[in-house]
Amino acid sequence: MTDARTALRTTLRERRAAIPAAERIAAATALVEHLEQVPEFITDTNVAGYWSIGGELPLLAIMGGLRARGQVYHLPVIDEHKRLKFALWWPGMEIATNRLGIPEPVDTNASLAPDAIDVVLVPLLGFDRRGHRLGFGGGYYDRSFAFLRDLERPSKPLLVGIGYALQEIDRIQPEDWDVRLDYVATEHELIDCINAEA
Repeated sequence: MTDARTALRTTLRERRAAIPAAERIAAATALVEHLEQVPEFITDTNVAGYWSIGGELPLLAIMGGLRARGQVYHLPVIDEHKRLKFALWWPGMEIATNRLGIPEPVDTNASLAPDAIDVVLVPLLGFDRRGHRLGFGGGYYDRSFAFLRDLERPSKPLLVGIGYALQEIDRIQPEDWDVRLDYVATEHELIDCINAEA
């Protein structure tokens, strides 16, 4: 399983890296319409996203809408226990790269715990329509949101995977520690995984 996942991650990274810049920009714009089909994304206060690296679908196009609606945007910060907390961030605020080379907000004084976020936009390498996600192998999101496995879903926070349509896989065999996504948003559609067969 581990070797198969490693090989799949490599394939998906290569597939994503081959997307031309113009298509990435168009995808980022198209994504907004699909995210706005999730009621919590347009009504709830605390939305967490990610800093796009390695060809991930960028989230900058959502910023204007969040600000206009009075919502608060957060970026993940890795703590000493290899879990995530979420720090307030808007374009123009100071950032610094962490030990993994990922930009994080410098000011983390008002960081929120995972269970205090309303909607989390989750990066991924691959996904299926059942809400299973293939991440980058570090386990940060699964560790941080492990408490959701014991709750009836959907519940707070809502987990929305973000990816290009070409990252879809027919079926991902989940590990015991994996946390399912509630939705997946791509440049083409919003996929409701809540009622999908596990």
